[in-house]
Amino acid sequence: MYEQFNEMHLQVMELPVEFVEDKPVYAGFLRELPFITGEGNSRKAMYRTLMEKYQEYVESQETEESTEEMTSSLLSVDQLLKYYDGEVFDGFEIDLDN
Repeated sequence: MYEQFNEMHLQVMELPVEFVEDKPVYAGFLRELPFITGEGNSRKAMYRTLMEKYQEYVESQETEESTEEMTSSLLSVDQLLKYYDGEVFDGFEIDLDN
């Protein structure tokens, strides 16, 4: 699991091991996304929890991006020209003669 985070260019910050009722509790977080935390009774369990939470985060970001995506077809001609900066939009044509 350590390699998977390295491949994604994420660094896991491991916190000191704590003992609860004489059992070790490993905890850590992703340095780039510190709100993603994980803990477990072993390092492997902690990394598994981190990976699960990271995957949930990525999935939630993908759904937000797809629902918030705005294209030129959603804008009126007046709105589009207000933000037009001289670039040509792919597949977009305006017939200003009408």
